[in-house]
Amino acid sequence: MIQAAREAVVVDTMAFGAIIAPRPNPSAERYRDLIGGLPVLLSFQIVMELRFGALRANWGELRRRRLERRIQDVTVIRPDDDMITVCATLRADCQRIGHALADKIHDGDRWIAAAAMRLDVPLVSDDRIFENAPRVHLLTNRDTSIE
Repeated sequence: MIQAAREAVVVDTMAFGAIIAPRPNPSAERYRDLIGGLPVLLSFQIVMELRFGALRANWGELRRRRLERRIQDVTVIRPDDDMITVCATLRADCQRIGHALADKIHDGDRWIAAAAMRLDVPLVSDDRIFENAPRVHLLTNRDTSIE
């Protein structure tokens, strides 16, 4: 396994949501410990999920503007031709080994992983779908050795 650079991290939706929550919470502290002050990157897919969640929950104008300011504070990774190829290769590799990340239901998760892979940085997530995915350098708070 290639060791990913620790110049930045891509965080998934749950991690970013915990970090930007208005109230202190233990989950946010765990994620901050994993990130260790490195720049946070978001896949375009995460931004869509955050905005969808706000719309679905019928957030008010003030809360949505606060979310947009937090998104503006980080770098959003948009798909380019290389990232599209990385995402396609990840799906093919996962399909070949029988990893669930190949399933259509995980299209969004693959884009998130592809963003981290494209930049060769770790992915911060507690989502089990990323475990043992080829070439995904996962940083998680869960002890995967006992599951």
